[in-house]
Amino acid sequence: MVNIAHVPAAVDEVLTTFFDSGRPALDAIYPAVAEAGDVLADFVLAGGKRVRPSFVYAGWRCGPDTAGDDTMALRVGAAIELIQACALIHDDILDRSDTRRGNPTVHRRFEGLHAGRRLTGDSAHYGVSAAILLGDLALAWADDLVHGIGPATDGWADPRPLPRSVGVLWSRMRTEVLGGQLLDITNESSRDESVTAAYRVMEYKTAAYTVARPLQLGAALSGADAALSGSLHRIGLDLGIAFQLRDDVLGVFGDPEQTGKPSGDDLIEGKRTALLAEGLQRASRTDGEVLRNSVGRDLSDAELTAARAVLTGSGALAEIERQIDDRLQAALDGIVALDVDDDARADLTWLARRITHRAR
Repeated sequence: MVNIAHVPAAVDEVLTTFFDSGRPALDAIYPAVAEAGDVLADFVLAGGKRVRPSFVYAGWRCGPDTAGDDTMALRVGAAIELIQACALIHDDILDRSDTRRGNPTVHRRFEGLHAGRRLTGDSAHYGVSAAILLGDLALAWADDLVHGIGPATDGWADPRPLPRSVGVLWSRMRTEVLGGQLLDITNESSRDESVTAAYRVMEYKTAAYTVARPLQLGAALSGADAALSGSLHRIGLDLGIAFQLRDDVLGVFGDPEQTGKPSGDDLIEGKRTALLAEGLQRASRTDGEVLRNSVGRDLSDAELTAARAVLTGSGALAEIERQIDDRLQAALDGIVALDVDDDARADLTWLARRITHRAR
């Protein structure tokens, strides 16, 4: 059994084996396709906090049947990282982002390859096109991995079938995260600045997919009943929203050296976050215009400082911090009430505090 702190490394081993087994299948198509697969492997393995696999594992520890080995829990957790790769690659295209984790985004990387090799056509269009397809490959491979199927017939394989209860949760999770993403871009386009809209996006795009469903997936693998699964889902929604609220704060106030994104990136990208919604709701008319005019465009240092001042002076930042604390406390209370062993409870408590008090 893996220590919860070592889950990221264990998941990386699963992913490395999976990518290694998949490369020959891509190379058989054409070397350029294998090269693109290497870009995907680099993107997945070069960073990430492995939050979702950690919650899959924590959920597995909460179930009644943990006497066997934990490889299926690690397999499901690794598969979620491939869905996350798809989501991030596509999200960076939607947001027109240039950097991710301090490195060029995947579409910018392909754009640079196109320009550097002096290929025909538009480099930017090629970069976006290649990244979309690579994200699609990550999503397809996520399903292969979660079901224990290797990319090649003679490659990696785990013959144990996925329990139906896990498959049902997996299906719901994929639908929720894609629906949440669609709702997110719809809110941005319609300029829906309401707190309600921001929270609906958080629930489906982040909370369910980052914590609630991974906890349930892991618990289902170890035979959890409906009552335990429901309790974990409620805990997960509180933690997932707290996680996203912290992300909202970092998206405006975070240190670029820690976050790997430019200062004030959420404002520049025009994201309709809960922090922005609170600021617009609480600010005076004049300050509200300062904040509204800061959304969706490049900002000078002075303009970013002014927008931050509105979010702080209006009480919006303090309100978001209060909500983070409240959601964390609700989750901790739920964890205390769970009918699980002390080790499983300690793992969940550690993860809960770790994702809500972070600098990146």
